[in-house]
Amino acid sequence: MDLRDLRYFETIAELQHLGRASTRLHRSQPALTSSIRRLETACGAALFEKAGRGIKLTEAGHVLLKWAQRMRFDVEDAKRELSSIGAGLTGHVRLGVVPTAAQFLLPAVARQLLKEAPDVTLHTVVGLIAMLKPQLHAGELDLMVATESAPDAGYVSQVLSEDMIVVAASERHEVFRKAKSLKDLVAYRWALQPPGLPTRDWLDHTFDRKGLPRPHVQVETTSLISLPALIVQTGLLSFISRHHLQGPSRIPGLKEVPITGATMRRRLVVTYRANSFLSPAAKRLIELFLRSAPAD
Repeated sequence: MDLRDLRYFETIAELQHLGRASTRLHRSQPALTSSIRRLETACGAALFEKAGRGIKLTEAGHVLLKWAQRMRFDVEDAKRELSSIGAGLTGHVRLGVVPTAAQFLLPAVARQLLKEAPDVTLHTVVGLIAMLKPQLHAGELDLMVATESAPDAGYVSQVLSEDMIVVAASERHEVFRKAKSLKDLVAYRWALQPPGLPTRDWLDHTFDRKGLPRPHVQVETTSLISLPALIVQTGLLSFISRHHLQGPSRIPGLKEVPITGATMRRRLVVTYRANSFLSPAAKRLIELFLRSAPAD
């Protein structure tokens, strides 16, 4: 099989449309069709079938996609490892990081890495794990610092620290005079992430288990970084990392609402592909994350 045919195949499988793949790859549709025919001849099976106005992978296509991605990773790893020989602590590291880690862990780690290796370049993608994990699986990221999730075969995760998610409000909020239990929080309005995200779902289900109405959400946002400042300026409650409330990075005017049973414990981990090449700079970045993660 030709590696170029496999790369074309990956793009067609991703877009599920020959026309869009042709535009992205700057190749004609007949050329891409010929590429797929060569692969199908080599595999002895059809790789795509029609699906509406597009196409989708057959069972054989799914199998080939898994191996095509693995082969691409191996080729890219070989090139990077060969180029790193004798280069020392240099190169380019692609890091995915969730907002909490980007705010509280990354700055000190990046500062130390660049102090030790001024020629290293660091490309960071900040986002939620649902966005970062597909990029890690596609080989677009070398490693990811995110909240712990179900383990994936072929990937290694190392625990960095625990992160506690707590109810918080402006320190002037009346909730501190009146609220003693989860039931007392029902009367207030909230600023929260949308449903489907882990912290929001955990909080909703906590109210469900107590037979209480779910939080009345007045502001819904995917921007975790904006939440602390938002609730300091409003009369809203929120559910945020305790990192915002303590230490040198604490947000002035923000205070935890001490409610039993309303604390979510999660772990931050660094994840990367097992048995893959990691440049010396990427390995050093992992070491720095492990060493610099704060204890809870």
